[in-house]
Amino acid sequence: MKSEQEQNKFVLQTVQPALAGLMDGSVSTLAPIFAAAFATKNPHVTFLVGLSAAVGAGISMAFAEALSDDGKLTGRGHPFRRGVVIGLMTLIGGIFHTIPFLLSDIHAALTIAYLVVGVELIAIAYIRYYYFNMRFWLSMLQVVVGGTLVFAAGIIIGTA
Repeated sequence: MKSEQEQNKFVLQTVQPALAGLMDGSVSTLAPIFAAAFATKNPHVTFLVGLSAAVGAGISMAFAEALSDDGKLTGRGHPFRRGVVIGLMTLIGGIFHTIPFLLSDIHAALTIAYLVVGVELIAIAYIRYYYFNMRFWLSMLQVVVGGTLVFAAGIIIGTA
């Protein structure tokens, strides 16, 4: 059993950057993916846009986290480790709802992507609930509102 101090260190140095990456990857890639899907109606193009958004966001977040501080003052741990964690989780968050666009049917890909986004948002809300002692339904509301705003932006831009 971990002590409270070890648990807090784990949350601060691993869970927090992983959650930030998952949130960024899941939410920030929604607009470009769905804009591409609605604008082109081409799943291959949408997949390439989603893949590039997920990879680019992962690299960007990894560098931003690794260069933000050395971890000594904040206790957030080694910057390289934090950068790897947040970068990988950003990539994962962006790639899950991109994978359905490997299908050749845009409508099937969109339907699956919608479901995947829903699962991602529930997972984010649960992690916030479990590790950060948030009320689950408040966390769901916050995550869904943020995701919906970005999703709507993608649809509005993609159908313009």
